[in-house]
Amino acid sequence: MSGLIDTVAWVRVENGRILCARSRGKDVFYIPGGKREGRETDLQTLLREVEEELSVAVLPATVAPKGTYEAQAHGHADGVLVRMACYTADYEGTLAVSNEIEEMAWFSYADRPLVPPVDQLLFDDLKAAGELS
Repeated sequence: MSGLIDTVAWVRVENGRILCARSRGKDVFYIPGGKREGRETDLQTLLREVEEELSVAVLPATVAPKGTYEAQAHGHADGVLVRMACYTADYEGTLAVSNEIEEMAWFSYADRPLVPPVDQLLFDDLKAAGELS
């Protein structure tokens, strides 16, 4: 079995910690974001997913690419990859879990084992860049 899961993620780092979220019934935390719907652009996907999951509005003018990562998809058959296009952005509103999100947390590099392989690649890069404590 092979395939590719195409996702967009919001990289929000504050005070050396990165914002992560856990969906109901899941055993790992993820970088907030999700899968594209239909012909959505990365920006449209990012705005929709962040608002759905965390009740805040990403400010489109502040969105900047942070890299794209690929790894084995957590909880899927071998050979199924996830591609995560990462973006930084400012937001307005108050962060709060909603819809399918059960919990959010600010993770340091020490929390790396709690996220799936593709997110771990991002953690490594953020740590190497001195952005993650």
